[in-house]
Amino acid sequence: MIGMPTPRDRKNPESNPKVRIQRVLAEAGVASRRACEDLVEEGAVTVNGRVVQGLPCFVNPDEDNIQVNGRRIQKPRRHYYIMLFKPRGFVCTSSDPEGRRRALDLVNHPSGARLFSVGRLDIDSSGLLLLTDDGELTNRLTHPSFEVHKGYDVSVRGRVEEEEIEKLRKGLYLSDRKKGSATRTAESGVTVLRRDRDRTRLYVELREGRNRQIRRLMERIGHPVKKLRRVRFGPLKLKGLAVGEWRELTPAELGTLRRASTAEARRVIHRAVVEKRKKAKRKKAGEVTVMGRPLKADPVKRAGKPKKPRSTGAKTGSRSTGARSASGRGRKSGGKGSR
Repeated sequence: MIGMPTPRDRKNPESNPKVRIQRVLAEAGVASRRACEDLVEEGAVTVNGRVVQGLPCFVNPDEDNIQVNGRRIQKPRRHYYIMLFKPRGFVCTSSDPEGRRRALDLVNHPSGARLFSVGRLDIDSSGLLLLTDDGELTNRLTHPSFEVHKGYDVSVRGRVEEEEIEKLRKGLYLSDRKKGSATRTAESGVTVLRRDRDRTRLYVELREGRNRQIRRLMERIGHPVKKLRRVRFGPLKLKGLAVGEWRELTPAELGTLRRASTAEARRVIHRAVVEKRKKAKRKKAGEVTVMGRPLKADPVKRAGKPKKPRSTGAKTGSRSTGARSASGRGRKSGGKGSR
């Protein structure tokens, strides 16, 4: 029976990189953490040839030989998450046939991992760019339905008035190559940071990522972009880096980023489920819809519904009753007066 290794030192996590064995088994795809705990208690797990029969147990997944029912588990693949302060003049593509400078060339990571950018910044823009080899997280962060917001510091030519700011907030129509027509952009947050006679500085927050969206929006209102820098990506802020420098995300930053992407994904799934239930309910009730939207009243049922006949006698009767009550009150009052 193997002894219980000591957990890592909290003051210096790198001094003893050991984690709980059930976590290692779960990340390797053996089973859930609870089921992995049962496997350990049953004696089905060995570490370096010795049976583990008690919890807690801490192991080093990079060095220890961990087996379940005689089969060695696969080491969980480590992903890398990089924040880069992209300068102007660099493209975000993995390969460029024109031979332009790539943002990936600025990151010389010692792991040699094949990184790719999470979303893109055009060649004339600078700012926060995420690089990773985690495809699942990249999909959640870039998919338009998940609506992970991005913040930009934008300087434009000319003085942008409040009417134009309101148009930007509500959205403008831009050509969409995927749909083959012009569609309105989603609502966005726009804050004026500084406004001069010949220059305006704005903070723009987007929840969608169309090609050169901010530049096209500013051109629509007659204020071309002079400088554009991304300063925020979801909960992450561009800080602690000079232009062209990079660093790995801290565990806290990575945790907030994952939670933000997961929360947005849950909202999207919830909205889809609610909409599906509404459609099923309308279909079951035979409700008439136009362009996917329900009508307030069914015109077929409304046309076939018989009209109620008018009962003139009831109205006449009500008038006579009212007259009698009025006359009665009059006689009664008159009687009182005579007394």
